[in-house]
Amino acid sequence: MDKMIQDGKGDVTITNDGATILKQMQVLHPAARMLVELSKAQDIEAGDGTTSVVIIAGSLLDSCTKLLQKGIHPTIISESFQKALEKGIEILTDMSRPVELSDRETLLNSATTSLNSKVVSQYSSLLSPMSVNAVMKVIDPATATSVDLRDIKIVKKLGGTIDDCELVEGLVLTQKVANSGITRVEKAKIGLIQFCLSAPKTDMDNQIVVSDYVQMDRVLREERAYILNLVKQIKKTGCNVLLIQKSILRPRSYISNKWNALFLKRDALSDLALHFLNKMKIMVVKDIEREDIEFICKITGCTSPGKTVTIVVRGSNKLVIEEAERSIHDALCVIRCLVKKRALIAGGGAPEIELALRLTEYSRTLSGMESYCVRAFADAMEVIPSTLAENAGLNPISTVTELRNRHAQGEKTTGINVRKGGISNILEELVVQPLLVSVSALTLATETVRSILKIDDVAQVFMATDCLWIKAKPLMWTINWAYAFWYTQPTISWPVFHKEYYENNKSSFVKK
Repeated sequence: MDKMIQDGKGDVTITNDGATILKQMQVLHPAARMLVELSKAQDIEAGDGTTSVVIIAGSLLDSCTKLLQKGIHPTIISESFQKALEKGIEILTDMSRPVELSDRETLLNSATTSLNSKVVSQYSSLLSPMSVNAVMKVIDPATATSVDLRDIKIVKKLGGTIDDCELVEGLVLTQKVANSGITRVEKAKIGLIQFCLSAPKTDMDNQIVVSDYVQMDRVLREERAYILNLVKQIKKTGCNVLLIQKSILRPRSYISNKWNALFLKRDALSDLALHFLNKMKIMVVKDIEREDIEFICKITGCTSPGKTVTIVVRGSNKLVIEEAERSIHDALCVIRCLVKKRALIAGGGAPEIELALRLTEYSRTLSGMESYCVRAFADAMEVIPSTLAENAGLNPISTVTELRNRHAQGEKTTGINVRKGGISNILEELVVQPLLVSVSALTLATETVRSILKIDDVAQVFMATDCLWIKAKPLMWTINWAYAFWYTQPTISWPVFHKEYYENNKSSFVKK
């Protein structure tokens, strides 16, 4: 299910992405903040499963509460959970099957699975190939061990529908061409500058007051010669497309005729420089954002040349565009997970039910309190298929029970089929997910729960301040009283800071 979030400014966000929802919530309790950071860590590591990791952590915390009520020490629970985690990773690895990056069909199925739960799921046939193509174009499949998603730029453009989204092998700029008459350049030689094409400015802010028109003409001639020299040097390099970084200074360059004064403020591109560039047939695009400089340098080959692509996202309104961007980001992260760890497992709650079944069998081989703790860990894993069945409109208890029976018979790839509203072989339905997503979610959730489990008290600093204030209250009252008395009667001598002494010795305080 999706959530509608409204912030303090009135902006509305509609999403079911766990990291996005938790990031916009005002969380006060320190333990709850740890769960928010947990979702962020999952988003960084895997990019998907941000909701599942919080659900698993919450279920594990519930199991810890029941174990603590039985009198089991937190250290024993923590160590048992670590054993269960190691065994769980081993089980997930055994369930997985290897995948090659040359298998395009498998990559498309993984990207489609990540998009099926999104608002834009009906456009998965368009966005999945786009995400796969984008990743494959920026890496070498034979040697790549990871993907730098900064090489894939997502540009949001209001207007049209999701069907109008496209993948561009190159650079897409949202800024318009600054000069007129030049709309297309073939065999472009692109130049990127990070300095201003305007009159020079001293280090200190100043004003030049000119009282003579001859001196004013001289200043303008010097400015014209300076800018013309810069433009000629740019033209000498063979540049015919010029990108200019956005200036952080306010553009202001004007002459006050009333006071015959010339006020100079530096602008990234002056009108005079634009005139010269237009005469030399150089296309100009200004106001390039600073965060885009590295991406442009890479695509133009200025420094560390590499492969880059741009995805243009279109939508009818801001909410649709933002959700489409988040969905494409999740699909890109899924493909990145397969590049980092080339293995797939079934989805639909199948890994979690298999974990619960196998860890329960493993708990019988242990003795003492460890057996109880590992069994509780195994029971907590059933929260994922139970939640999935509830969201699909199924009966959670009967669905999980039947799913557990099917796995006990050896059907490891059996999961919940949301489309058909029942249980089936998930691999045949092409519902798959990267192994790294499940392993990362299980590992991060267990580590967070173990960290919370080791905390026996919450020490708040402001509580100590309150105690100090209570103990020092008489002294503070006396000081405040003395200050108020001295402030209202500034002509008398400074009193001793004690109310009783003052009441008994009023006559000793005489005016100077």
